Amino acid sequence: MKLLESLRLALRSLATNKLRAALTMLGIIIGVGAVITLLSVGEGVQSYITAQFQSIGTNIFFVIPGSLRQELDRPAYLTVKDAEALRDPLLAPDVLRVAPTANDNARLTIPGREKVTQVQGVTAEYADVREWYPAVGMFISPLEEQTEARVIVLGKIVADVLFPDLPDPTGQIVRVNNIPFRVIGVMAERGGGQFGSEDDVAFVPLTTATSRLFSRRTPQGEPRLSMIYVQAVSGDRIDAAITEVAAILRQRHNIQPGDPDDFSTISQADLIGTFQQITSVLTVFLGAIAGISLLVGGIGIMNIMLVSVTERTREIGLRKAVGARRRDILWQFLIEAMLLSMVGGTLGIGFGTAGAAIVSSFLREQNFNAVITPGSVLLATLFSAAVGLFFGIYPAQRAAALNPIDALRYE
Repeated sequence: MKLLESLRLALRSLATNKLRAALTMLGIIIGVGAVITLLSVGEGVQSYITAQFQSIGTNIFFVIPGSLRQELDRPAYLTVKDAEALRDPLLAPDVLRVAPTANDNARLTIPGREKVTQVQGVTAEYADVREWYPAVGMFISPLEEQTEARVIVLGKIVADVLFPDLPDPTGQIVRVNNIPFRVIGVMAERGGGQFGSEDDVAFVPLTTATSRLFSRRTPQGEPRLSMIYVQAVSGDRIDAAITEVAAILRQRHNIQPGDPDDFSTISQADLIGTFQQITSVLTVFLGAIAGISLLVGGIGIMNIMLVSVTERTREIGLRKAVGARRRDILWQFLIEAMLLSMVGGTLGIGFGTAGAAIVSSFLREQNFNAVITPGSVLLATLFSAAVGLFFGIYPAQRAAALNPIDALRYE
C-alpha cells in the first residue's frame, strides 16, 4: 500500500473520532505552547538584562571595594584620594573621566509627603560619565561640590512622589534625614536599571554627602566610597584603562606582588557575560520543565493509540486477510500518531505565541518583552514530531504484529 493511501486511512480514522483526537492533541498543544512561552520568557530576560547593562556604556567600568573572587583577610576601602589618583594623566593616560560615589538610603520629606530612596553623593563628572542629564534644572556643579552646598537633584520617581503637581520643583526645599536641601534639578527619565529603576534616586554633592549625611569612615578617618565610575577614552581602550587603574590602586593600597586585589573592576562585558550565563541556565531549565508536559502529551498519544488498536482489532484482521502487509498497518498507525502530534504542535505554536504576548503585556511597564526566536519554534516543532514518532511506534508495532485469524475472532 502506498504511503498516500496510509495517510488517507489515518485521516479518515481521526475524523471518525474527532473528540478523542482533539483531547489527545490537547496535551501536545499545551506542551508545545509551554515550551515556546517559557523559552520566550528566558530569552526575554536575557535581552532585558543585556539592554540594561548596555546603558552603562561600552567605555565605562566601575571599581568597587573588596574582591569578588576570593575572601580577603583585611578590610577593603575606596577613598576620595583613590579616585583623585586615577585622574593622573601620566599614570592613567587611557582614563578620560572619574566619578566617585558614596551611596546610602535616606528619608526625603516635605510637608505631608515623604520618600525613602537611595541618595548618591556624586561629583560634577557623574552626569558626563553616565551620559545622564537633568530634564529640568541643572546638575551639581564643581562650585557646589567645593562649597559643600546643600543642593539636591531628584530622580523622576522621587520627584513624582514628592511633587506630583509640580512639573518643575526647582527651588523647593526637601529635607534629607531632616537636613534641608534645595532642589536644583530633576533627572531625565531613565527607566529600569541593573538593580531596579534608576529613577528612584537622588543626587547630592559628594562632599556634602560625606560631611553631613553619611558617617562611614576608614580607620584613618577618610570618607569611604561605594563605587568609582571610570570612563575610558574609547571602548577599545577599556582593557588598558582597567590595567592602569588596577596598577594605581595596588600601589596606593600597598598590595604586594602575588597578593590579591582588595578591589574589583567590573565592565559592561563582565556584567553581560555573567548574567548571560545565569539566564542561559534559566532558559534551559524553563525549557526542560515545559518539555515534561510534552512528554506527558506523548504518553497520552500512546495510550489513545493503544486503545484505538484494541478497538480496531477486527478491522486490522480484515485488512490483513485481504492482503494488507505488516508495514501497511505499521505506517497507518504511525502516521495517525504523527498527525496528532504535528497538528497539536502547530496549534501549540499559536498557543505559545499568545502566551508570550500575554506575559509581555503584563510586564510592559518594566519594558520587558518575551522574545520568540525561530530556534525555539523549530525546537518545539521537532520535539513534538519526535514525541509523536517515539510514542507512536509501540502501538503501531502492536497493530502490525496482530495475527489476522486471531484478530478476526476478536470480540
